[in-house]
Parts: sequence; structure tokens; C-alpha cells
Amino acid sequence: MRAGIFRHCARLFSHKRVWLSLLAGLTALLLLVIGRGSAIAATWLGYQLDYPPARYGVRLERRATVTAPDGTALVADVYHPRTAGATPTILVRIPYSKQIKHILFARTVGHLWASHGYTTVIQGTRGRYESGGSYDPPFVNEAQDGRATLQWIAQQPWYDGHIGMWGGSYFGYTQWVLADQVDPGLSALIPQICSTDFYGMFYPGGAFSLESALYWATLSYGSRDIPLPPEQLQQGFEGWPLLEADDRAVQNIPFFDTWASHTDRDRYWQAVDGTGRNRQLQAPALLMAGWYDPFLPTQLADFQQIRANAAPQVAEATRLIVGPWTHANTVTFPDGSRPRNYRFESIGPSLPWFDQQLKGAAETVQPSPVLLYVMGRNTWREESTWPLPRTRYTPYYLHSNGQANTLNGDGVLSLEPPGEEASDRFIYDPQHPVPSAGGTMLGPNAGIQPQNAVEQRQDVLVYTTPPLTAALEVTGPVQLRLQVSTTAPHTDFTAKLVDVYPNGTGYNVSEGILRRDYGHAISNNTLEKSQAPTEIAIDLWPTSQVFFPGHRLRLEVSSSSYPRFDRNPNTGRNIPTERQPVTVTQTVYHHTAAVSRLILPIIPE
Repeated sequence: MRAGIFRHCARLFSHKRVWLSLLAGLTALLLLVIGRGSAIAATWLGYQLDYPPARYGVRLERRATVTAPDGTALVADVYHPRTAGATPTILVRIPYSKQIKHILFARTVGHLWASHGYTTVIQGTRGRYESGGSYDPPFVNEAQDGRATLQWIAQQPWYDGHIGMWGGSYFGYTQWVLADQVDPGLSALIPQICSTDFYGMFYPGGAFSLESALYWATLSYGSRDIPLPPEQLQQGFEGWPLLEADDRAVQNIPFFDTWASHTDRDRYWQAVDGTGRNRQLQAPALLMAGWYDPFLPTQLADFQQIRANAAPQVAEATRLIVGPWTHANTVTFPDGSRPRNYRFESIGPSLPWFDQQLKGAAETVQPSPVLLYVMGRNTWREESTWPLPRTRYTPYYLHSNGQANTLNGDGVLSLEPPGEEASDRFIYDPQHPVPSAGGTMLGPNAGIQPQNAVEQRQDVLVYTTPPLTAALEVTGPVQLRLQVSTTAPHTDFTAKLVDVYPNGTGYNVSEGILRRDYGHAISNNTLEKSQAPTEIAIDLWPTSQVFFPGHRLRLEVSSSSYPRFDRNPNTGRNIPTERQPVTVTQTVYHHTAAVSRLILPIIPE
């Protein structure tokens, strides 16, 4: 009897229609649970964020549809507070596929904001969540789709004339493309870990952010957002040419090829980034950035441009928060500790900000324009502007007797200018690049990692201070002015600031790269005696880091950090399609006539 029942069940469930019906039933049950649980999750989240008690019940309107100018259906869930009359609107344009974790996110924040009196519109961007059309290529339709959505909101009976937007990364891009809109326009923005300069994020110092680009492309090219296994990404990083990294990892992804092949700020990037969106901002923005996020330098530039050039009422009300974050994640410090989860931090300021900007709520305490997380001390601190007015830009000079290669070398970093000293040389072989170890990229490898293995390489120059006798705070932009020569017509130089603990372990604080032409080609990879040094300036990531007594500051100089940045093949030919890289000799000078120095923004105690 039991065997007969098993055979009957096997035949029954072998039918595709039965499986589909069962799957549909389980999905419906799960969504029912999510629907009922989202109100509980929103209440719990509000408690965690120290929000006041919710004031309203919430009604969910499913699949509200906006028609884009080309007829594409942009589908949204609308969370209505159960209250009479019009309300302010919070718009989130979500660029993810419809998966359980994204449904949970949307339902929770939708209920959270609606329960505090905001009509919350959570809409899939084109080709994402439940919206029609294709995500590929990214960027190109967001302005027109966003404008159509603003016009649709303005026609709704619940619209009170105020719209705020929230979100990070591509969510942030959907805000920036609407930043200059009026009638209807935005009343407030919260763009996080994103800037008006995507070219600057993809090409810092002129080098391509390969790891970020390939991670993003392989995550988002399909119908579902699923990260590749590390070994598959590694297949993409290995080999030449650069333009086929996506093919080696998964398949050809046209928008990756576009990013990798448009190496200059050309018409493509001008169309993506627009012109002066930060200066043309029509509403106050709360910018949230991370010390280990790839958008950090360009986001800080946005803040400076807004404060200097936007309309006075917009500039005065705009705020900046920089926290201990990678891209949408929390940094793990060398002692293993982690600050509060980034997801809490990203939502936390939203209700007070929208209450002030959309409802006109009075602030009990006037906040400072800038809030920084000072790493090392691991505390938040208010400031009046960025960079800090009390900064002392202090040069730390490079020294050696020509043997700064590796940790066992004689490289020194000090406050004393150099005398007559030998130069340092290393061989840069693009076939064997210096591996990235932590840093400011998209994906799971970002953040703080030990650097000692990297520093054992002969193609890494290492310059270290003596142990500090007092705490030293470095907060602000960091720059390396380096005197160099090269046997390549076109090559890269990299720089990394490292915090060396008393036990000898070094951890990355800040990094940078410069890719440029050197205007000459030296045959047979030999150095000419008459060749003069060239001064270059490498902008490292801004930071806020306290180096404690007993710690040492260290500078690494090389020509690669791979795959954080793509490899320069040193040929001077087209980098994305190059298949024949060459090995070159790099020279760093530090003597009285060619002074190399690291310029640190020191904050007095």
C-alpha cells in the first residue's frame, strides 16, 4: 500500500502543471507571511533606529503603473498612510530583480515611512523588480523614466507638493538625474555611496576600476542579481585583453564592454553624468559616503561644489556624513570589531531629514554641516566643512639608499627633507601584477586587510616612519608628489598609505593611482643617463584615521594593484584591446633636486 502511494505521488508531481501550481501556492503563502510580517519588521526597525512610535496604519496599493514616454510600464508598490488628506511622498526607484530579500526590504521601509505619514512609492527601474523594458544598458533611460514618475506623482490625489528620494549606489543615480527638475521637482534627496561623477568612480587617476566594473556587470547582467563565485570572477581577471574579462567570467556583457572601452571622459560619460548636476541641485541633499567606498572622492567633490555653487538655500541646508563603510557594507577593523550595521545607518537619518525638509519640522538642535567617523578613535565628530579648516598639510619625505624594495629594505618616511640619496628602482611586469589586498572597490574584497604579503614583493617600494610617540590624526585629502622616470611610453604608478601596528602588521588606510603618458619610448628597456625625473601627483583616497603611539606610518609605491585597477600593459597602445604587454623599469627619485613627498592632512590635537 505504502509503495503504491509513493508511486502515485511520484506520477502526480512529475506533471509540470502540478509543480507550477504548488510553487504558486507556496509563493502566495510566503508573500502573505511577508505582507503581515512587514508591519512587525517596520516596527522593530523603527525601534532600533530610535524613531518615535508609528502614528498611522498602512494600506498597500500593488502594481501602480507609470507609462514611460516610449510606452514601457514602470511598476510600483505604493504604501499609503491611513490618513485623510494629502501627504508628502518618498520615492525609491529600486534597480534590483524581484527576490525575497528585496521584497522584504521594500515592504519593511515602505511600511516604516508610511506609518510616519509619508506616501511611499517603491518603483522598479526599467527591467527591474516588476517593471517592463530592459535594464541593459544601465543609465540611459533613468532621466526620462524618473521625470515621467514625478509627473505621475504630481497628478495623484494624495500628492501634497513635496517629494523626497532615498537610496545608495544606482538608487543614488536615479536621484541625481532628477536633481535639476522643477514643477514637479524634488524637495529633498538622500544620495548614498554615489556621486554625479560615474566616470570618476570608474576611472580614478585614469585607470579602470576593473574589479568594481566586473563585479557589477556580472551581478546585474541577467534577470536576477546573483554574485558570481570568486573563482569565476578570477577567470575574468586573468588573461588578456581587458575587453574580454566579461567573456572569460561568464559571457559577453555589452555594457561592461562600453565601460571598459570608453577610457576618456567622452560623450558617453557626459551623457551618463550630465553637466553640473551638483551645481544645479534644486533641493537640499543629505550625502552619505564611506571611507572605503569607490565613490568617496567624487562624492566629497559633490559636497564642495554644492556648498560653493548651488542656490544659497540649497547649499546651506545640504549635509554630509562620512562613515566607516565600504560600498553598502560595514568595515571590519583590524581588532575584529565592527560599527553598527550599514543598513541601519543608511535608513537612520531618513525620517528626521524628511520630517524637516518635507514637513517643515523644526530641528531641536541645529546640526553641523559635516559628520565624520574618525577611525582609530572610532567616534563620530561634527565639523563645519570639508576639508577641515584647521588642517595642517604636512610633507613626509621619502628616503633610502636605493634599496627600498620590500619590508626588508631601507626605505624611510620622515619629516626631514632628503639630501643626496640614491634612487629606487623596480621592475613592473603586467603579467605578474601586485595583487590587491582590501581597498575601495565594489564587492566582498573591499575594506581593511593586512598588507605584509604585498610588501614582501620586489616590485613594491616601502617607506616607513619610526614608531610614533604621540597620536597623529590624518583627516582630509591625501596626495603623493613623486619624482619618477620610466622606460615605458605610458604606464601607472600606485600609492598606498598603511597603518603599521606595534606587532608589525600593516593595514591599508588609503590608496591611489595615476595613469599617464610619459612622452617618450626607450628602446630595449634601458634607462638613458640624461633622462630627467618627472614630478607626478597621485591623489589617494581621503581618510580620517588616528595613528596611535607605537604605530608607524608606511607608504607603498608600485605600478599595479590588481584587480582593483586594470593593468597598464606599458605599450602606449589601446589598453582595452592590448594582448602583448611589456615589462618596464620604474625609478623613484628622492634627493635635493628631485624631492618626493607624501602630503598628509594633519589635524592638531
